[in-house]
Amino acid sequence: MITSKDVARLAGVSQPTVSRALNDHPKVSAATKQKVREAARALGYAPSAVGRALSTGRTTRVGLVVTDLDNQFYSYVIAPMHDELGRLGHELVLVTEADETGPIAERLISLGLAGVVLATTTVDSILPARLQDRGMPFVYFNRVAGVEADAVVVDPSAGVEALARAVADAGHKRAAAIFGPHNTSTGEERERAMRAALEEVGISLSQRDVVHGPFDFESGRRGAHELLGRDGAPSLLICANDLVALGALNAAAELDIDVPGRVSIIGFDDLPPSRWALVQLSTVAYDLEAMSREAARLIVSRVQGDRGAPARRVAFGTTWVPRATVGPSPR
Repeated sequence: MITSKDVARLAGVSQPTVSRALNDHPKVSAATKQKVREAARALGYAPSAVGRALSTGRTTRVGLVVTDLDNQFYSYVIAPMHDELGRLGHELVLVTEADETGPIAERLISLGLAGVVLATTTVDSILPARLQDRGMPFVYFNRVAGVEADAVVVDPSAGVEALARAVADAGHKRAAAIFGPHNTSTGEERERAMRAALEEVGISLSQRDVVHGPFDFESGRRGAHELLGRDGAPSLLICANDLVALGALNAAAELDIDVPGRVSIIGFDDLPPSRWALVQLSTVAYDLEAMSREAARLIVSRVQGDRGAPARRVAFGTTWVPRATVGPSPR
């Protein structure tokens, strides 16, 4: 492995001079910078981001912390966040952890990150407090927790209110739901908004017709088997997100239940697979790409010195997108 010591030997300078030259330090002459860069190119040397951070006191690496590793939602977040960070002169590092307990804060510090975006944080997570104690900037993405910080979130109200009016007009009187986990702000906020909107239009949602689970395909599949497999099941099934709804659609096919003839199924997020011709999922939509870019801008703002400003909360509105999985109530 080629190191800065090798570059220093070839260029005939000290190791600290190599670091300063590659970081364009004003006290290093143009001739020395050129000599060092030529030596680095000849040896194929590229300074590591962590080493550069240690030598300059600065880093351009921003971590995206994801604990829900199987959730395809985040695959649609990474590209726009990566692109926006790049436009702002920063790099995205994906940090995957099974949970947010243990020494994760120390690991984030050791990675030489300038700041982090927390995308799967639960309301009871200790990670935000640990990051705050260590002075590392962070931004919540599609979640909030107990420590006040910048956040990019979704306001579900407009979309679910339009959804409720549409299904009421279609004659639906009774709904079932597969909601998200109680320990996520996203799950709780969507459930509150949905219950209020359904109540406003006179659609019942009894506790017997509600299950909770992770924001994933299998949760939707299991929940739909439980809720739709009963006699006299509701004609409307509302899901916590599109992945849950895709699982519910799969369960309906396994149970030989026609969608939307016997049951209408609704998601939330409007991920690209929901628009596929074979799926055509009715859902609540918002601009996920713009939301991902906004999170990048917020964390860079904090990293670049705007650390004393009050916490900012940017909420993205929602719209109702009717497609092929919602139809008139069969009864």
